Amino acid sequence: MRISSRGRGEEGRERITLVPENVDDLWHLSHVLESGDSVSGDTTRRIQRNEENLRDTGGEREHLFLTIEVEDVEFARFANRLRVGGTIVSCSREDQLGHHHTLNVEEHDEITIEKHFKPDQLDRIEEAEEAAENPDVAIATVEEGEAHIHTVAQYGTEERFSFTAPTGKGEYARPRSELFAELGQALGRMDVDAVILAGPGFTKQDARDYIKENHADVAEKMTVVDTAGVGDRGVHEVLKRGAVDEVQTQTRISREADLIDDLMEGISKGEKVAYGIDQVAEAAEFGAVETLLVVDERLREERQGEGDWDADVNDVIQSVERQGGEVTVFSGEFDPGRQLSNLGGIAALLRYRLQ
Repeated sequence: MRISSRGRGEEGRERITLVPENVDDLWHLSHVLESGDSVSGDTTRRIQRNEENLRDTGGEREHLFLTIEVEDVEFARFANRLRVGGTIVSCSREDQLGHHHTLNVEEHDEITIEKHFKPDQLDRIEEAEEAAENPDVAIATVEEGEAHIHTVAQYGTEERFSFTAPTGKGEYARPRSELFAELGQALGRMDVDAVILAGPGFTKQDARDYIKENHADVAEKMTVVDTAGVGDRGVHEVLKRGAVDEVQTQTRISREADLIDDLMEGISKGEKVAYGIDQVAEAAEFGAVETLLVVDERLREERQGEGDWDADVNDVIQSVERQGGEVTVFSGEFDPGRQLSNLGGIAALLRYRLQ
C-alpha cells in the first residue's frame, strides 16, 4: 500500500489518499471501508444521450471523477479488484448526482477515503504500507510421492500447485527425479523472492540437491525447514516455527497461527482464555483482556449492524485498548481465522482467570 497524502475532511473526518499496489492491499481495504464512508476516484460511467437529433444507442462511457457514499463493498479476489458501490454525492457532471455507481478499484488505482477511521482500521492500512517492503514467499512441502506449493499473502496462504507421483516399486511407480523436476519447474515459473522447502525425512534434502543442480536460480533463494507433514499441515508448521519471519520482517498470519495455538491450549487446560462475545465482553469490562482476537468478516458484520452480538464490538475494542490490551484482527481466509470463527468469531487471551 502506498499512502499519497493524509488530511482532514468534513465534520472531523480524516481523509487518506492511497494506492493499492497488490491484491493484498485490495483485501485490506475491503475491511476498512464501511457504509456511509466517502470514496473518490477516477472511473468511467455510461451516460445516456437524450439530445434531439441523436439516436439513443444505450449510452456512451465517459471518464469521470466522482465521490460516492459507500453502501456495499465486495472483494473480488479472483478478479483482482475491489467493488465499492454507492450513491454519487459529488461528480464532474451534476446530472449524475444521486445515481448509483460502482467503483472498480484495481491495483495501482488511486482513491481517496474520507471517514472516521477506527484505530484498528488505521493500523491495518499502516501494516499494509509496511508490508510493501516484505518479500514474496513460496512454501514448498515435499515427501515421497507428493509435493505442494503454497504462496504466502496478507490474507492467508493459497495452494498454487500440487503434484503426486508414486515412487518406489510397482507398476505405477515413477522415478523420484520426475517429482523433483515438476517441483523445480513450477518454482522456477513463480515470481517470488524467497522459497522455503519443507517436509519430513530426507526427501526434501534430495529435492534440494536436484533443484540446486537443475534450477540454480531457485536454489539461491531457498531455505530448508524440517516439518512432520506436507500440504496445509506442513505450511502451518512452517509458519509456527517462524521460518517465514526470517525472510519477512512482519508476517501477519504467522502471528495468527501462534495466537490461535495459545488460545486452543488455554481452552484445553481451562486456563486464562475467553471466547464468544458474552465471555469476552465481560473480560473486557473487568480489564482482564491481554490480547483480543476477532475475525475480520465478523467484525465488519457487527459494525454494519448485520450481526447478532448483544455487546457493541466497538465498545469492547475501545475498552481493551484503553486498559493496555492488544487487538489482533484475524483473516477469515486463513485456517486460524476459520478456527476462531467456529468459536464465535471473537476470543481473548487473559491476564488472569475471571472464575
